[in-house]
Amino acid sequence: MRRYGKNPDEDDIRVRPNTKGNRPRTNIRPKHEDAAEGMVLTVDRGRLHVLIEDRTIVAMKARELGRKSAVVGDRVAVVGDLSGGKDTLARIVRVEPRKSVLRRTADDDDPYERVVVANADQLAIVTALADPEPRPRMIDRCLVAAYDAGLEPLLVLTKSDLASADTLLETYATLGVSYVVTTRDDFLTGGVDAVRERLKGRITAFVGHSGVGKTTLVNALVERQRATGIVNAVTGRGRHTTTSALALPLPGDADGWVVDTPGVRSFGLHHIDPSRVILAFPELVAGTEECPRGCSHDEPECALDAWVAAGHADPARLDSLRRLLATRERREGD
Repeated sequence: MRRYGKNPDEDDIRVRPNTKGNRPRTNIRPKHEDAAEGMVLTVDRGRLHVLIEDRTIVAMKARELGRKSAVVGDRVAVVGDLSGGKDTLARIVRVEPRKSVLRRTADDDDPYERVVVANADQLAIVTALADPEPRPRMIDRCLVAAYDAGLEPLLVLTKSDLASADTLLETYATLGVSYVVTTRDDFLTGGVDAVRERLKGRITAFVGHSGVGKTTLVNALVERQRATGIVNAVTGRGRHTTTSALALPLPGDADGWVVDTPGVRSFGLHHIDPSRVILAFPELVAGTEECPRGCSHDEPECALDAWVAAGHADPARLDSLRRLLATRERREGD
């Protein structure tokens, strides 16, 4: 430490210039009115692949966005080099408001939300009828997440040549969920027109646990080979799995998008607001007006029992609602 005499003068004291505070701060951010609009196709280690008109560019998030991140399906505003040339990098300066957000948590006691896809219209829940066996708890959880996000669910049942779909479809009949049943040969011969017909004009996210044939189905739908073998097409690692979400356009004039998501072992619902699940049962919504405050819709004071008894709705629909609400409190393995 430097010591001065009793009467130091200005030559004895050195003042370090304040380089950080010389520039006045402002809350005004550039509007980037000349930014191009695009759609995020995939995110890989901080780099986002964005479709702008007829070309794909690589971009990174601008610092001014702070913690706000962009995910697959987001509509974003991009500036910088938009040529799409090798080694070029643009900047995402704005994430447009989302019309829907599909989320999940790793488990029911994990408070950290993971956004699966933004701006989707439909959630295709892919499950095999055999090899591996169906997991109704997993389907229920995906349905709850779809209803919470405002997405229309679609059951895609694979491997019907190994087992009948009747029993599983009967379980979900009262929910009125749309479905398509496929065989393994459908994938091999390209006979997936029934599925593709349900995707036209929509952005559809595909979810399902490993081994149900989800990525194989996506490959057949988009007529493109994404990794289903030993090496992953995006990272070069792993086996038989999709490790990053990827948006792919339907071929021809179908005017739709398929979002292939990583296979999941569980679908946590920590983030779900149970009060939103009932919105998927419009004939029951009016009956909740007489429910006590904070009603779980599965307690003695619930007004829905009287509503159904009066003939306003099918009792099976109330049972289905309560079954789905119970998945929020029950782990998949229970």
